[in-house]
Amino acid sequence: MTEVHSKLPVDTDSGNIMDLFNRGRPVRACAPMVRYSKLAFRCLVRKYDCDVCFTPMIIAADFMRSAKARDSEFTTNKTDRPLIVQFAAKDAQTLADAACVVSAFSDGVDLNCGCPQRWAMSEGYGACLINKPELVKDMVRHVRNQIDNPNYALPIKIRIHKDIRKTVDLCQKVEAAGVSWITVHGRTADERHQPVHYDAIKTIKDSLSIPVIANGDIKSMQDVEAICELTGVDGVMAARGLLANPAMFAGYEETPLQCVWDWVDIAVEHRTPFTCFHHHLIYMLERISSQPERRVFNNLSSTSTVMDFLHSTYGST
Repeated sequence: MTEVHSKLPVDTDSGNIMDLFNRGRPVRACAPMVRYSKLAFRCLVRKYDCDVCFTPMIIAADFMRSAKARDSEFTTNKTDRPLIVQFAAKDAQTLADAACVVSAFSDGVDLNCGCPQRWAMSEGYGACLINKPELVKDMVRHVRNQIDNPNYALPIKIRIHKDIRKTVDLCQKVEAAGVSWITVHGRTADERHQPVHYDAIKTIKDSLSIPVIANGDIKSMQDVEAICELTGVDGVMAARGLLANPAMFAGYEETPLQCVWDWVDIAVEHRTPFTCFHHHLIYMLERISSQPERRVFNNLSSTSTVMDFLHSTYGST
């Protein structure tokens, strides 16, 4: 594991993350996103009213096997809180071991039970775990038994079954095992761009005592309000909505220019690789640029040409 500011101690006493659910408004979470929800982007969305961030999914077995994997997969600093580290795992001891390694640098670990990609499911990770409730219970209990801090969170993120009764059964079992909250992506493992089943999320919420976070197609604060009203959930998690507009949770309808320049500053400070730096800007500028501008911008290949384009097209803040 590495810290961007290695001389600064990581604050391990950040209180109880569950207090986020007692603020009288829905919790706003940045989803785990492969390649995208890394430290620099987490710093950006935290400036714009995001309450909690998740790391990209990390395969627990690889993380434990290799120091190189630990350094490349998990980077944080003392301002990167509250932070949930998401792991893909298929056995209890490996997940518990990985949780112990990151527990001093984070506020919780999330077990990925929702990734629908074929490679993940064929390896026994992700959404296939929603069909293995006893294994998920065992993993939750193992982590609970090995982490000394009673305030350390252990949420899971799931997709739903076609038969929602199976999902409710899974959720009630893991609630009994000590899971902190459940994030529900309201689609089955086979669904990609079909409408989100908010009725299923409501059914799950109504069946549990622990908090539930809704995930899927949240692209504005109007969506947040509508989904919370519809489902009664305790929070929302956004992925593509935040990529397109990292200031969404602060109430902006589209990415403000200040946010674009904030990203430039943060990315430079964190020495973000050009491809990642550029890709984030492509997402952010999509709604606020013309098609000819996008055509030019998307083909730029260096930080200096990107900076020149931004200054000439949008001016400085």
